[in-house]
This record gives sequence, structure tokens and C-alpha cells, in this order.
Amino acid sequence: MKAAYGEMASGRFGQKISDATVGRLSRYFRTLKYLEERGVDTVSSEELARRNNITSAQVRKDLSFFGAFGRRGLGYNVRELKLNISHILGLDKEWHLALVGVGNIGLALLNFKQFQEQNFHFALLLDSDPRKIGTHLVGLEVKNLENLTVEVKKAHVDIAVIAVPVEAAQKVADALVAAGLRAILNFAPISLFVPQDVTVRNENMVIDIEHLSFSLTQANTK
Repeated sequence: MKAAYGEMASGRFGQKISDATVGRLSRYFRTLKYLEERGVDTVSSEELARRNNITSAQVRKDLSFFGAFGRRGLGYNVRELKLNISHILGLDKEWHLALVGVGNIGLALLNFKQFQEQNFHFALLLDSDPRKIGTHLVGLEVKNLENLTVEVKKAHVDIAVIAVPVEAAQKVADALVAAGLRAILNFAPISLFVPQDVTVRNENMVIDIEHLSFSLTQANTK
């Protein structure tokens, strides 16, 4: 068993791709999208690096895992590189999401427009609260969490989003894994233990803000 993350992905020659590289690819994609929307046709590795606060060598190394992009002295075609990174990240496919827990965080996620813009669509809502089961949100009926396995298969879910209280999170994760899911986005403030072939991303705003408070505290002690 392991906590938090799945195995590293593989590049075109079987190289292991780190979580950090995947994270930077997402940032490159957003930078390229921003540039394209502003009519920019080409961009250099130096400019991509500057906009993402890294080195140009890092940009070139990250992209080299997946192919040869751009031309020396000419830079990258913004639209083509954006499309290539979109394909690498799987954003050119449609993904079905299951939301487990339709409380405050769950409701916020349902109304997060960027999910749909990036081809992530909620196909299933699950909850254990009898007052919520049977109600409708964003055109979907909230199903009983007890029927998770059946409902996940029926909705052809690819990715599960956990937004339940901390004490229920591991049990929900176990049920999702048993139902065959291999990708989980976890908003419960706890690290989940899952098999090696399951990838989990933990989103914990408390930890993020603690990081900021640490930075401020350290700055004030200098």
C-alpha cells in the first residue's frame, strides 16, 4: 500500500515522468492558452521559463520527454505546442467524474467552470445523507453512497472526487478502488492509502495556507 501518489508516468522512450514535471506541463498549457488568446503566435523557451519562474533548460528538458517541439532560433508555435501538451495531459478526451459528498466543498466543485472547459464532466453524485439522496444538482440526481459500485459502473466514471468528512474518506477511497477506479482527487484533509496502481491527488487548502503562514513567519524572524 502507499499514500498520496501513484507511480510516475512514462515519456515517449519509457522514461519516468515526475509529478513535478506533470505539474509544470499544466502550467505551460495555461501559459500557452493565455498567449494564444492574446494573439501571440510563437514563444521561446526563455519566455515560457520567465512566465513560470523556472529556467529555459528546465522547459526544454520537460518537453523533450515527449518529443521534439519547436525550432532552434524560432521558438515554439503557441497553438501547436498547446495542442501537443493538451494531448499529453489527456485534455483532448472527455472524462467522467464522480463526486462523493455534496456538501459545501462538493457544491463549489460542481460550479467550478474550468472542469467543463477542460473536458472534465460530472456524471455521478453520491452522498450518504438521506436528505440529499434523490435531490437534483446540475441536472444530476444524488445517488445513495451505499450503491457506489453499481452507480460508478453505470455512469462509466473515470475519476472520483472525494469531498467527505475526514473520518469517512479512507472508507470511501477503499470502496472506489474496489469498484475499479484508478484516479482519485481527494479534498478530505487526510492522506489516503491506496494500491500502487491508483493515483491520488490530495488538495488541502489548510496545508497550503499553513505554507503561506510559515513563509510570513520566517520572513518576520529575519
